[in-house]
Amino acid sequence: MIFDALTIFPGLFTAFLAESLLAKALAKGLLTFNLVNPRDFTKDKRQTVDDRPYGGGPGMVLLAEPLALALESLSQIDPTPSHVIYLTPSGPTLTQAKVQELATKPRLTLVCGRYEGVDQRFVDLFVNEEISIGDYVVSGGEVPAMVVVEAVTRSLPGFLGQSESLREESHSYGLLEHPHYTRPKTFRGLTVPSLLLSGHHAQIAAYRLAEAMAKTRSLRPDLLLRPEFEATALSALTRPGSPLATKTLKKRKALK
Repeated sequence: MIFDALTIFPGLFTAFLAESLLAKALAKGLLTFNLVNPRDFTKDKRQTVDDRPYGGGPGMVLLAEPLALALESLSQIDPTPSHVIYLTPSGPTLTQAKVQELATKPRLTLVCGRYEGVDQRFVDLFVNEEISIGDYVVSGGEVPAMVVVEAVTRSLPGFLGQSESLREESHSYGLLEHPHYTRPKTFRGLTVPSLLLSGHHAQIAAYRLAEAMAKTRSLRPDLLLRPEFEATALSALTRPGSPLATKTLKKRKALK
């Protein structure tokens, strides 16, 4: 898979791409990452990439032309068509379902805004979709772009050593992930649940599902209200008509 990032601060990606699973995936050729700086496509000595907004107001706006030229230069690096994403607080919030959808694209180009944002004409002409990582504002699109890359790459075949890890992660089936424990068996007076030490895999799976359901009901009951929950989480994780499924559906109905 190919990732591109349009950013006026490419150095922010240096350590991000040089560590952990991403570095290994790049070394193996599982993915390619292109960094393009719009400043390289300016025509003045100061390499100006922003200006004051028409109509007045605080802050600066990224110019459309350097961004457009930077984007168009990517076809010279690789002709693979790209899905262009603008990271902005105005976009729909990133979800696991969207992550899995993006993972099917051969190429993603991530446009990192700064200051008050980018000229709307660039968005209208070149952007396929806008994405937010939450209902808050950060200083630029670089960190949100890294979040997208981290989430999407985990869904790529061969990226994770164990595919089972991906299947059981939070949000994969509409639930939060069950609690995890490791050695030692007792830590500061707290002991690992005995069932996890029993070796009964079917009982452990049922226990973990119950814990995931309980955790979701407690911390994120809104997830149970999503239209896709009944079709995905319940059908994938538990037998229809089981007490656990019935209890969760009753909780879901009460929340509406």
